[in-house]
Amino acid sequence: MATLNKFIKLTPELYDYVVAHGHNRDPIRRELSEETAKLGPISMMEISSEQGTLMAILTASIGAKSAVEVGTFTGYSSLSVAQALPADGKLLCCDVNKEWTDIARRYWEKAGLAHKVTLKLGPALETLRALPESNCFDIAFIDADKSNYRNYYEEILKRLRQNGLILLDNVLWSGAVLDLNDKSEDTRAIREVNDFVAQDDRVEAVMLPIADGVTIARKR
Repeated sequence: MATLNKFIKLTPELYDYVVAHGHNRDPIRRELSEETAKLGPISMMEISSEQGTLMAILTASIGAKSAVEVGTFTGYSSLSVAQALPADGKLLCCDVNKEWTDIARRYWEKAGLAHKVTLKLGPALETLRALPESNCFDIAFIDADKSNYRNYYEEILKRLRQNGLILLDNVLWSGAVLDLNDKSEDTRAIREVNDFVAQDDRVEAVMLPIADGVTIARKR
């Protein structure tokens, strides 16, 4: 197939080149990333620097004023989006872990962005379902428990404005989406939401091989 010639496999050196040639050097985000790395293997939950930059660019490009994310961790993605929101912009962050989000809070304060961010600790579905359906978001990021991806997607989509964006993280799941021997709940959930979004005529979607895979869906 001709499409097989349209991509390139990244070596570590080529990946470093990609990162070096984007605007991925925000000092506060870098400091946060360095602190997060001290948490050990769990730090892998942090999004990549170029993914954060992409999210910031998308946020600014569509003139977003209202954003939501499901899964905040230590705050890299929220920091990226909040920096791109206007002074009166608002970001709703949904998470269940106080220890990790306490780190996020410190960096929102340090960056002078805390006034833009509302953190809701508790099950994200409860938080989302408590919102009026007229509460329109401009952009959303889903990066939490995989078994609920489809539920998060549905609750956010009904509250998303026309031409608003939903970003879903980890859609390649380290390649496990193609491993037929992997029948774990998380892998099955990722496959199912990928298949669903690809056929959902309420949106226009593209899957990008950035980090662990990111799907961008625009509400028609």
